[in-house]
Amino acid sequence: MRLWSLHPRYLDRLGLVAVWREGLLAQKVLAGKTRGYQNHPQLERFRESENPPEAIAQYLLGVWREACRRGYCFSGEKIGPTGQNIFLQVSRGQLEFELQWLGEKLKKRDFRARQKLPPAERIDSHPLFRVVPGEIASWEKGKLTD
Repeated sequence: MRLWSLHPRYLDRLGLVAVWREGLLAQKVLAGKTRGYQNHPQLERFRESENPPEAIAQYLLGVWREACRRGYCFSGEKIGPTGQNIFLQVSRGQLEFELQWLGEKLKKRDFRARQKLPPAERIDSHPLFRVVPGEIASWEKGKLTD
């Protein structure tokens, strides 16, 4: 499961579809509607929010909006109630790590999308997140290879 902190506009078609499906799974986990993935580290930051189901719904809303912008037909009715705007924090180090991670993935499957990635200092986060100074998140389990 990879719930990107990066803005969804950076994801290629496969990445956008994958994050939508994984976000829907995360929504089920956080709502207690499935037994799998209960301890997945990607869910820690949502669980730490005031309202985890609304936080993941806000996340899915951002992904859905990007899909709509591209002309994809994701089922918006699958998104749980979002309530008021919720914002979570993401560290600059985490965003930079994810940018590298995504760049490595795109090197293999969509080189054109990789060429469109901005430099680390200009990367935007998913609308749910507010960027703060800091290193890679403690919950991050991904590893980059050289």
